Amino acid sequence: MTVTTDDGVRLWAERSGGAGDPLVLCHGGPGLWDMFGDVAGLVAEITPVIRWDQRGCGRSERCAGPWTSERFVADLDAVRRHFGLERMALLGHSWGAQLALGYALAHPERVSTLVYVSGVGIGPDADWHPAYRVAFLSRLADHPERLARWRELSGLPERTEEQERELAVLRWSVEFEDRDGALEPARRMAEPWFPVNEACATALNDERKRSWGTPELYAACQDLDVPVLIVDGARDIRPRTAVDSLAEALPRARRVILPDAGHLPWVEDPGGFRSAVAGAF
Repeated sequence: MTVTTDDGVRLWAERSGGAGDPLVLCHGGPGLWDMFGDVAGLVAEITPVIRWDQRGCGRSERCAGPWTSERFVADLDAVRRHFGLERMALLGHSWGAQLALGYALAHPERVSTLVYVSGVGIGPDADWHPAYRVAFLSRLADHPERLARWRELSGLPERTEEQERELAVLRWSVEFEDRDGALEPARRMAEPWFPVNEACATALNDERKRSWGTPELYAACQDLDVPVLIVDGARDIRPRTAVDSLAEALPRARRVILPDAGHLPWVEDPGGFRSAVAGAF
């Protein structure tokens, strides 16, 4: 299915499940694509879902941007209008959690509930990124051959599509607690494979570094009159203390921490994740 934005860009979208108001999923990245097939299956008995690929990513039309959170919020609103939703429940994962929160701050009257999964809070990057980088390299070093290959591929001036995919799989493998078996779920994330939109990723990450961690953002979250469920995997290599800033600011927040899950909690604790999401409805 194709959603056309107000500036004419075509976005891939898909609705699955039965009747009723759907849960709209916002994938991570930025620059990646929807990987929520397992999530849609997990929550099928709870709610129908809408999945979509963000601007310039995955199955959506390749375009020249613009790569701003304001533009992506407008794209999400185009998805809402296309499916005839007056209000919508949102679930965002990682960068998608930031996008879903940004949408709720811009249009609180259009959001019935927000499920914020594996985000990094509303503080500056210094709250989480240095510790994340240390943990990232430490987990890769659990298998020295993976670390060596990641460094080799990262240092290439140009990479083939297959090398890009291999690099992504190595990078994603650190997200799983089972170090020996981590490559298998990481490879599933790369099926199907689409080119990573590096321009999109760079621009949106740079924007976050400039605009996150401000008193204005904290005050806006304090005023957000929308129920929010925060779902964390305790084994996420991004320190969960970074999310405290958001949890403390929101007036209607509830938090569920899954002790044995990482950055993709539905993979390592599907039952716990499903129960947490069910509690938001």
